[in-house]
Amino acid sequence: MSEDRQDFVAGVDGCKAGWIAVLRNLADPEDIALKVFETFADILRHQPSLSIIAVDMPIGLPDAIGPGGRGPEKAARRHLGDRQSSVFQVPARPAVYEEDYRLACEAAMGTSEPPKKVSKQCFYLFPKMRDIDAVMTPDLEERVFEVHPELAFWRLNGEQAMSLPKKVKSRANPEGLDQRRDLLMAHGLPQDFLDQKPPRGCGRDDLLDAAANSLIAERISKGKAEPFPKDYRRDDRGLRMAIWA
Repeated sequence: MSEDRQDFVAGVDGCKAGWIAVLRNLADPEDIALKVFETFADILRHQPSLSIIAVDMPIGLPDAIGPGGRGPEKAARRHLGDRQSSVFQVPARPAVYEEDYRLACEAAMGTSEPPKKVSKQCFYLFPKMRDIDAVMTPDLEERVFEVHPELAFWRLNGEQAMSLPKKVKSRANPEGLDQRRDLLMAHGLPQDFLDQKPPRGCGRDDLLDAAANSLIAERISKGKAEPFPKDYRRDDRGLRMAIWA
């Protein structure tokens, strides 16, 4: 990726290796790269500087959760039909900072009304949530936006949820992944880029999700994206709680 142009955006997804990012130069559609970062702070320090970072990870963690949840999850789910189970319920910040599942459930129960435990799927995301939460500030909101791949695909698919799942019984579903790749190609991303072998510690779904997030980053850059919910709230540290698409 050349470093003499300025309008770079990134779509980012968490993976076993850290963070997988699709880096795109909006001034040159052929200037696209795939890179893996160990920490989210490494993404923030990337040169050339990234004007928009659209990342699939909750940003903004309230100290307590009410009956409506954190907010963004419910707003996103209503558009996703059969794909809504991909949007996990996020607990309060005290639970996210517990490294033991039993203690995380206890913290979640004590900071939610009605009391709710933590799903195992969400618990496995806690290290990534902490990685972002450790560096995120309200000032960074000009660059860093929470997104979700299935809401991104919904937006890119004419506001229709994808008809096929990415995974079946926790295993990759080739037909669902091909469906998403073809949609990304229809939005201008090259097939050879999308079909490349993912880096070690990353799955094909991670690559495609990051690519979809990069298209939402472009929408954000052009002022075309909107937050879910529109009347989003902020957490106790002043961080915005909204998923963008």
